[in-house]
Amino acid sequence: MVSTRHHPREFPSPESATAKPLIKSPVKAPATTTAGTSRKWVHTPSAAVTIWLALSVPLVIWDAGYVLLRPHSMPGGRLHSPIWSPYALYGSIDYIYGWPAFNARNGFTAAQTVLNIVETLGYLYYLWVVYVHGSAVVSRGHTKMTKGLHWLLMGDKVVAGPTGAMALLVAYTASVMTLSKTILYWLNEFFSGFDNIGHNDAFTLFFMWIIPNGLWIVFPTYNIYVLGAEILNSLELATPRGRPGRPKTS
Repeated sequence: MVSTRHHPREFPSPESATAKPLIKSPVKAPATTTAGTSRKWVHTPSAAVTIWLALSVPLVIWDAGYVLLRPHSMPGGRLHSPIWSPYALYGSIDYIYGWPAFNARNGFTAAQTVLNIVETLGYLYYLWVVYVHGSAVVSRGHTKMTKGLHWLLMGDKVVAGPTGAMALLVAYTASVMTLSKTILYWLNEFFSGFDNIGHNDAFTLFFMWIIPNGLWIVFPTYNIYVLGAEILNSLELATPRGRPGRPKTS
């Protein structure tokens, strides 16, 4: 028999094929590659959304303080002036905020305020995440902005990973809550025969009730559209393009 011990082999043995990947490279590979970064999911906050939240959240907190501190925050109460002085006028336009609803022990005002607080906590969480975990995006020809109020409202930024996904989901959910609750607020007047606002003339009703309350329909609807579109786009990218074929049987 002819020995083949020194004959060159065309194919590596199974042992050598298995052992080769186990050899460690002396150079440590970087933790994040350029390709990996480009494929990493990020949430891109909208300037319109953050501006609206920055303006509306303090107003909602102010409103919640008035409702939950009644009757002390109402006209004649020790906390009414100067913080809640404007409610002396608004309570005479919308009785749900005035003495008629309070004396009738109408619970709708406080109930919707509790939901306002839940929504506001969601919005505050979203703004906090964007500010703390957001990363600035520097476009060509523009300098990088330092973190601050102007950066939060107007700067180009992204929030990457699960933190950004959670913030996006919370903001979307809170916007749906705000829109549905505001529509309920309007429907409550419609089905009660405009019991709380029907005493106003058309001019007062339009400028002092419809426009101010309409803002909480227009902007949450826009928020839902923008945030929902980002969620749908992410779901489309995560969905397989086609169903895998069945394995062939022999």
